[in-house]
Amino acid sequence: MHPFRAALETTDMDAAVALLADDVVFRSPVVFKAFEGREAVAPILRAVGQVLEDVVFVRDIVSEDGVDHSLLFHAHVGDKKIEGSNFFHVDESGAVSELVVMVRPFTATLALREAMIAQFAAAGINIPA
Repeated sequence: MHPFRAALETTDMDAAVALLADDVVFRSPVVFKAFEGREAVAPILRAVGQVLEDVVFVRDIVSEDGVDHSLLFHAHVGDKKIEGSNFFHVDESGAVSELVVMVRPFTATLALREAMIAQFAAAGINIPA
């Protein structure tokens, strides 16, 4: 098991953030513009740890060279069941250099967006539309 998966499974977001490359690129399922850099991505991971409930990873698909991962998961956002995938790439130093999240269904995606906006508003952080 990759340490990034272990950190996400145990909701140890400090450990997950520590595994990010300084120049990590994160593509969110709910905003168009990518987030770049550990400082931009860290609050997102911490908010996700607060928003997603009952997270269960159901499959871990890894490339032969071990640098590309797809973690399929089920979770809840409030009363909405969400299914998703975390795609991540590990660079030559072992850090997560790219993270892409995709979720479904649309109603759960909207619930996720609203819950994330509320988390960021409470922390005084604005997210792009």
